[in-house]
Parts: sequence; structure tokens; C-alpha cells
Amino acid sequence: MDKKRVLVIDGNNNYFRAYIVDPSVSTNGQPIGGIKGFLKILQKLCREIKPNRVVICWDGNGGSAKRKLMNKGYKDGRKPIRLNRNIRNLSDNEEIDNKIWQMTRLAEYINEMPVIQLLLDGVEADDLISCVVQHPSLKDYNKVIVSSDKDFIQLCDNSTILYRPVQQQILNKKNIVTEYGIHPNNFCLARALSGDKSDNLGGVDGVGLATVAKRFPMLAEEKTYTIDELLEVCQTTESSVKAYKNILEQADKVKENYTIMQLGTPNISVQDSMKIDYTLQNSECTFNKTEIIKMMIHDGFGEGDWSELFLRCKLIQTENC
Repeated sequence: MDKKRVLVIDGNNNYFRAYIVDPSVSTNGQPIGGIKGFLKILQKLCREIKPNRVVICWDGNGGSAKRKLMNKGYKDGRKPIRLNRNIRNLSDNEEIDNKIWQMTRLAEYINEMPVIQLLLDGVEADDLISCVVQHPSLKDYNKVIVSSDKDFIQLCDNSTILYRPVQQQILNKKNIVTEYGIHPNNFCLARALSGDKSDNLGGVDGVGLATVAKRFPMLAEEKTYTIDELLEVCQTTESSVKAYKNILEQADKVKENYTIMQLGTPNISVQDSMKIDYTLQNSECTFNKTEIIKMMIHDGFGEGDWSELFLRCKLIQTENC
């Protein structure tokens, strides 16, 4: 018998994907692609994955307070999210207001579905997702993380896979090793060496993931290696290899990157962990199809076939309530 499946969605990642590329406007001329596009993504995921539960995780206000304390430049320099349009009918301020309104309104739609939403001030969605896939109440489920973010590769195991929709890529423990030459258990360590430009975290000079896989082939093993073990390899191997020398010289950067990037132990307080635990085990399975349709009509996109999304919502409600 197939195991049950829980869909764990990186809310911000998928919302901004929809917001940027979906050109839909409401009957009053306001961009509505963030809402409509996200619901279309959700419907497609429900059709393809047929989840028994759905959890959507959002970045909290201020992002990760703990990571910014470790590195003040964390995520600095990101370009503002803008509509991907040749014709713009909103001023910059109006566009910002619309983007925020769509995100807030989307949460209201999802509140009418048997879908769990998690959001905590000062906590990133990454940590919420890590907490969800490792939660004891879901130990008998297969977990599908939906995000284009490579950070989640480190969470892949026998019951957890990563679906990267933009790349049309499904990553599991086996094909991660095949593609990258690095086991998920060691992927955070590899990324700590190579850095992450999207989060403004510089890596060791001249060291990318391909170099890591070449110079540290043992990282393809299931054994979880430590930074100290990698530094020992650098010290005891041919010193003429520039990558080893650079890693030794920039060891402090590697250690800081690893602390910031690792998701095995989420950056979540005990109090917030208790809130997540309560929500996962006590959330209401609300499904108000009539209200959702009314909201769609009010927001100017009542047309369209949402039958697959509504059917899955009904099945989830019936199974879990």
C-alpha cells in the first residue's frame, strides 16, 4: 500500500513565481496573477501529487532574525520583485501595495481550504519546512517539498523529495548523488564551501559544487562529514592544489556559512516549535467552496475550471476531519 503524501510548499517562492509571470488582471484592471497563478500552481500540484495533506510555509516578518545576527549582509542586495510586464499600469508605490494585497488576499483564500499555513515573525520558511518534514506526526508520510531553492536538497532522505517547478526537476536521495556527486547528508557542507549568491553568502574563492565533488569524493557517501574532517583532508593532501589552500585560509567563512545554511536543526525557538507542533496536530480542516467562488468573482477571476483543486480539498477534508 502506498504511503500517504504531504505537500510542503515554500509559499513565498511559489507566490513570487506566480506574481512575476502570470499576466492576469481583475475586472477593475488590477494585477491578480499572484493569487490566480498560485492557485493554478496548487491545483496542478494536487492533480499530479494527490496529497493527503498540504502545508504552506511563509517567511515571517523580518525574515530570519537569527541568521541576520550571524551575518549582517545575509540576503542583502536582492533586487525588488517586479512584475514581468512590458506594459505597466501601476506606479512603483501602487505596484508594491498591490503585491502586498495579493499576498494577504491569497492567505484568505487558503484559509477557506483544508490547508495548513505556517508563518512566524522572525522565522524563515526554510526553517518551518525543515520542522514540518521532520515532525513526528508526519513520520509515516512521504514528503514533497515544492521550491526552486537548492537549500532543501539537504533535507532529502528516504521519505522526502524536492520538486523544483521552475527547473522541472524532481530530486531524491539517489539522483542527487548522481547529478552532483554529493549526498544530501553532505550537501549543506558542500554549499558552505561554494556559497550562495542568492543569499549574499560568498563561498571559498574558486570552489564551486563541481570542485567540491572532485576534491572531496567521499561526500557522495551516506556518512555525514564534518567541516573539521574536510579541513583535515586539505591539510594532509597535496598542498599545491589551490582549492585546498583556499579552503584552509577561509575556514572561518565556511564555518559561518554552514551555521547559516544548515536546516537539520531549524533556527526556531522552543516556544515557536510548540506553536508549530500545536498547529500541525490541531488545525481545522475548513473547506468553504462557496466562499472561495464568491471571493474569485469579487476579485475578478471567477471564470476557469477549479474542479480538480476543489475535489482534492474535499478529499483532504474528508480524510483528516
